[in-house]
Amino acid sequence: MTGLITFGGIIMAENKELTMEEAFSALKELLAKMESEELSLEENFRLYEEGLSLVKLCSEKLDTIEKKIIVLEEESAE
Repeated sequence: MTGLITFGGIIMAENKELTMEEAFSALKELLAKMESEELSLEENFRLYEEGLSLVKLCSEKLDTIEKKIIVLEEESAE
């Protein structure tokens, strides 16, 4: 599967960015997997790293949205 990556069980093309909903869903699935399955230390660490990537992605998206809202509020106040 060349050109594909997996985030929390969601397989997607490398050049497609996850939506907020997809990222939250992937994070939820990842957490459920970590809590319910008996995994090796290496697998838990890999899932932890994947989770950190998802959290970073969500944080960046929220920052972008917040900046857009600030701009819109400033424009509407003028």
